[in-house]
Amino acid sequence: MSLHIPFENSYVDLPDRLFARQKPTPVRAPKLIAYNAALGTQLGITNASDDAELAQVFSGSSLADGSDPIAQLYAGHQFGNWNPQLGDGRAVLLGESEGYDIQLKGSGVTPFSRRGDGRSWLGPVLREYIVSEAMHAMGVPTTRALAAVETGETVFRERPQPGGILTRVASSHMRVGTFQILAARQDTEGLQALVEYACARHYPHASSSAELLEAVIARQAKLVAHWMAVGFIHGVMNTDNCTISGETIDYGPCAFMDTFHPGMVFSSIDHYGRYAYGNQPEISAWNMAQLATSLLPLEDNSDAAVQEFTKLVHAMPELIRTEWRTRFAAKLGISAMVAEDETLIADLLEIMTATKADFTNTFNALTDGAISETALSHHEDYQDWHHRWQTRLETETADPQEIMAKANPVRIPRNHQVEAMIQAALTGDHAPFHTLLAALEHPYAKDESFATFMAPPKPDEVVKQTFCGT
Repeated sequence: MSLHIPFENSYVDLPDRLFARQKPTPVRAPKLIAYNAALGTQLGITNASDDAELAQVFSGSSLADGSDPIAQLYAGHQFGNWNPQLGDGRAVLLGESEGYDIQLKGSGVTPFSRRGDGRSWLGPVLREYIVSEAMHAMGVPTTRALAAVETGETVFRERPQPGGILTRVASSHMRVGTFQILAARQDTEGLQALVEYACARHYPHASSSAELLEAVIARQAKLVAHWMAVGFIHGVMNTDNCTISGETIDYGPCAFMDTFHPGMVFSSIDHYGRYAYGNQPEISAWNMAQLATSLLPLEDNSDAAVQEFTKLVHAMPELIRTEWRTRFAAKLGISAMVAEDETLIADLLEIMTATKADFTNTFNALTDGAISETALSHHEDYQDWHHRWQTRLETETADPQEIMAKANPVRIPRNHQVEAMIQAALTGDHAPFHTLLAALEHPYAKDESFATFMAPPKPDEVVKQTFCGT
């Protein structure tokens, strides 16, 4: 094998009850759709020039030297309901390279498959590739996509679909649910080992459970505020989809808003709007409370620890709010936030809600001074708001338009465009996938050749629901 991945396998040094050794299941006829060469170079991968070999390795049909594949165990709260054992039911961690996990998604049955087939159909593979790489390009902390492969096999969901496998890269795949399962099983020895590993890998300055919790809370606060600023709705913010590293993970029923509304929900399984756009800050804090609870068994003085952990979790909403203010102020060209700016932001969002304004295009129109072309300008309160905004910008020393241009993406992975790309791929046409990927590579740069990707959906193109990959 000429392809070389400098694998390490530090996770297997943890107690073996945290994982099961599991090789991926080979597929019938793997064919490479995409390989992220720049990311591969970052990971130290060499001799990655043979598409057939890449397809073999990133479908799990061939195992690269040095890989010690495992399926990870975790639990989690799913839509608020406790599930005592989850785990990688359709994923295998091949190992780590340059400090990053390399994982196959859709690689076959594992001990944690829970009666599933361990496979993925092609649509979710291409969706996650596109959306995760777009999030990275926007500067949002996220898992990455290294490769997408079609398997040559059929996967049965509501109807037969072509199979696919995604190679996902993450700083690690440790989740809140990884800590929860050890705490629930009263495995303090394993929990202590996991805490020490998480600190060493992600937060070397942390030397206690409290310091780890505080660090994770800080990253999650920044993450969810960043989601809000680009109009992203995760859709399935379960504790098993909440990473210790502070990266976005699991692009199943996710979506970017077209029309702005704080109650927007796309996920087909979120029947009560638990993970609606406007609820994401509250849920993020709820998830951190579950992490705090999981860390309590390690504390000698539980009463003091409860007080300390509670204080950290209760401080999180204001951390999110502070980050949210900063990001939305930048979207309006404001570099130095003052108290009155929060009202300015809130009033704009109210007008946007009332006029059913397109979230992304409204902020781009404000950036370009083209707001008269939108429905927003016809709202009775808009002119007053615009006057207040312009008056506020007169106090700025930095260039407001330059600030806005860096804060407001021109193009996002719009649901109807992602869906159109998937439908084309199901016919064997991957050109729309590559075009969409190229359009999103530099999301803040204006480019007339990608102008069509700025357009909101026509009435018959609106995607009302998104679905979990399983």
